[in-house]
Amino acid sequence: MTTIMSMDGVCLSFGSKQVLHNLTFAVRRGETFGFLGPSGAGKTTTIKLLTRQLIKDSGRITLFGRPIERASESDYERIGILSDTSALYERLSIADNLRFYARLRGVPERGVQPLLARMRLDKDAKTLIKNCSKGMRQRAALLAAMIHSPELLFLDEPTSGLDPATRAEVHRMLGELKDSGTTVFLTTHDMAEADAVCDRIGILAEGHLVACDEPERLKLRFARNHITIRTRTHGTIETTKDAAAAEQIDGLLRSGEILSIHSDEPNLEEVFLELTGKEF
Repeated sequence: MTTIMSMDGVCLSFGSKQVLHNLTFAVRRGETFGFLGPSGAGKTTTIKLLTRQLIKDSGRITLFGRPIERASESDYERIGILSDTSALYERLSIADNLRFYARLRGVPERGVQPLLARMRLDKDAKTLIKNCSKGMRQRAALLAAMIHSPELLFLDEPTSGLDPATRAEVHRMLGELKDSGTTVFLTTHDMAEADAVCDRIGILAEGHLVACDEPERLKLRFARNHITIRTRTHGTIETTKDAAAAEQIDGLLRSGEILSIHSDEPNLEEVFLELTGKEF
């Protein structure tokens, strides 16, 4: 699978404070890449570097296969961005904002109404942005970011402030984007969301990339040496992952005793806390 963007040894400081330390990772074309870290770890700063809103101190960044310094205007037309600074015009309605972005991106305005309906904004389409709730603003900003079907989509906390039903709809849309070949770079504080929608995850702690792998592989790295077995006549048996336990399990299987067997792997939230030592 080809790389759509990458960082290699990237460092960045604000004044005397270094905020990113030798950041190195690559995002593959067509994958959903989750970028996780505690507040202040450098996630949004990384997005700003990848979209050239900030300039690195050192290292190498590539975008669409070439150094980011050589990225053209047409390259940026292939990108969509949802961030905490995503611009929606306060005195325009939700629908008029999306029509404006459709014209700006050179796509037909007829695509606006189906998107509004999909995000359950069709009944509020005429509401001015200044009168919208946080959740309505977030949904409208997400639609504005993806209205031109970008090849690469940056989503900074895309489900923040959304109710469970709308969050689930966003997840379905992300799945459809992936199926269509869109690459998604996602930051989130929702570990269940990251586990559900991301192909791979990078975890940032104090500007250092401390892990980068598939969610399941990350969880297996921190698996505990513990197995719980529920049996028909011997109750619940707690054992470890070793040769003696394997013989015991084999005997229980042969006798038809086992009702269920579970190994003890941590969830992604526990892995996150183990690696960063911090809450979200």
